[in-house]
Amino acid sequence: MKKAKVFIDKNFIVGEVDKRIYGSFIEHLGRAVYEGIYQPDSPFADEQGFRKDVLELVRNLNVPVVRYPGGNFVSGYHWEDGVGPKSERPARLELAWGVIESNQFGLNEFMDWTKKANSSAMMAINLGTRGIDDARNIVEYCNIEKGSYYSDLRRKHGYEAPHNIKLWCLGNEMDGPWQIGHKTADEYGRLAEEAGRIMRMVDPSIEMVVCGSSGHGMPTYASWEATILDHCYDQADYLSLHQYYGNQENDTPNFLASSVEMDWFISSVISICDYVKAKKRSKKTINLSFDEWNVWYHSQNQDKKIERWTQVPHQLEDVYNFEDALLVGSMLITLLRHADRVKIACIAQLVNVIAPIMTSDTGAWRQTIYYPFMHASTLGRGTVLHTIVNSPVYESKYGDAPYLDSVLIANEEEETLTIFAVNKDLEEEMEMTCDLRQFAGYKIVDHIVLTHDDLKAENTEANPDNVRPGSCNQSKVEKGILVSVLGKHSWNVIRLKK
Repeated sequence: MKKAKVFIDKNFIVGEVDKRIYGSFIEHLGRAVYEGIYQPDSPFADEQGFRKDVLELVRNLNVPVVRYPGGNFVSGYHWEDGVGPKSERPARLELAWGVIESNQFGLNEFMDWTKKANSSAMMAINLGTRGIDDARNIVEYCNIEKGSYYSDLRRKHGYEAPHNIKLWCLGNEMDGPWQIGHKTADEYGRLAEEAGRIMRMVDPSIEMVVCGSSGHGMPTYASWEATILDHCYDQADYLSLHQYYGNQENDTPNFLASSVEMDWFISSVISICDYVKAKKRSKKTINLSFDEWNVWYHSQNQDKKIERWTQVPHQLEDVYNFEDALLVGSMLITLLRHADRVKIACIAQLVNVIAPIMTSDTGAWRQTIYYPFMHASTLGRGTVLHTIVNSPVYESKYGDAPYLDSVLIANEEEETLTIFAVNKDLEEEMEMTCDLRQFAGYKIVDHIVLTHDDLKAENTEANPDNVRPGSCNQSKVEKGILVSVLGKHSWNVIRLKK
C-alpha cells in the first residue's frame, strides 16, 4: 500500500471559496436548452415549459451562476430575437453549430429559469458580429428600471422589475478562427475596452469577464492575454480560461494526470495578469474565470454525422464513465487550490451537452461526473488551506503526476473540515495521513467514496445508479492525526465536525 502525507496549517490560507467557482453553462447548442431545461410538450414540464425533473437535479447541484447563451453561439446572436411574443420571434440560421435556432427560449425565459434553479446569470454579449451599441442596449434592457426605450421594452414584455444581471462576459473565444467575427488581440482588446466602458456608463455596478485564449494550445497563447489586457485592463475584472481534456488514446494514467497541466495553465495565466499589473503599475488585481472546463471527447466522431440545418440535434452528448468522474474530481481540487485567484468557474455544460445531467422524453438522470461536482459544490464552501501533498508520483506526458490529489477546506462558521481526495492509483489502496492537532475536538462524521471496479462504467437511463457514491469507515482520528485509507481509483470526501 502506498502512503501519502497531507500537511496543513490553519494560519496558512489560500483564500475564501467564491461560491461562483461552482458555476455552470447553458448554451443554445444541441439539447442543452430545448429538451434539456426547456420542453413545453414534456409531461415533466411546469407551466412555463421548464422541466421540473431537471430543475430538481440542478438545485441539488447548488449551482450559483450559469453562463448564457454561449459559447460560440453568442458571436452571431441577436438577443432581441429571443424576447417578446413567441409568435413574432424569427427562426434563424445558427452558423456556429450549423442548426436552425427557433428563438422560442430567450433572455427572459432564462432569467425566470435561473430563479427556479436557485441560481443567477452570467450573461455573454455578442462581440463577434455586433459591438458597443448592442452591449449598452442589452444592459439597459436588463438592468435599468424604467423610463428609457429598452427598459420600457422589457416592461412591455411583461418584466416590470429589472433583471439586475451583475456578471457579463465580453464575447467568447475571440482569438479562435472558428469564431464568428474573430479578432486579433489588438482588435479585441480595443473593442472590449470600449464595450466595457459604455456598459459601465449604463450600470457602474456590473463586473466583466474578458476573453483569454481559447486554450493554452493556441499559437497566440500568452501574447494574446498580455495584449488584450494592455488595452482593457481598466474595464476587466476577470480573465477567462477554457480547457477540455479527453482520453482518445485510452491511456488512463495520462488522462488522470491532466490536472497537472490544468494547474500549470492556471499558474501561467496568473503570471501574465500580474505582469500586466506590474507593467501598468496598477493596484488592481485581475482574477480568473475558468468559465469552460470539463472532459470532452466521447461524442466527437458522432457529431461529424449530424445533418446541417436541423433543429435540436443530439450534439456533444458525451456519455461519461467512471474514470471521467475521477478527473473531474481532480479538476475541482485544482480549481480550489487556486481559490485566491480563480473566483468563477463553469463546468461546461449543465444538461445533455457534455453535461452532468442527461434527459430523454421519459426521464432525467445523473451522469458519473454529477457526483464529484455535487460534493464539491455543496460541501466545499469555506476557507481553502494551503494543502501540501507529499505523495508518490508516476511519469506522465505532463511530467511527474502525484498519485494523490487533495485539498482541505475549513468552514469556521459551521465548524467543519472537508477533505477532497482522489487516489489515481489503478492497482492499490493508499494510506493518507494529516496532522489535525490544530483542530482539537474535530471528529469524522462521514467518509464518502465514489468508486467502481470498471473504469469505463457508465450511468444510463436504463441503469442510472451504476456508478454512485457510498460511505465507508476507512478513516479515523487518533491523537489528532487523521488516517484514511483511500481505495484504488477513488474520489473521496472526508468530513469532520467539531
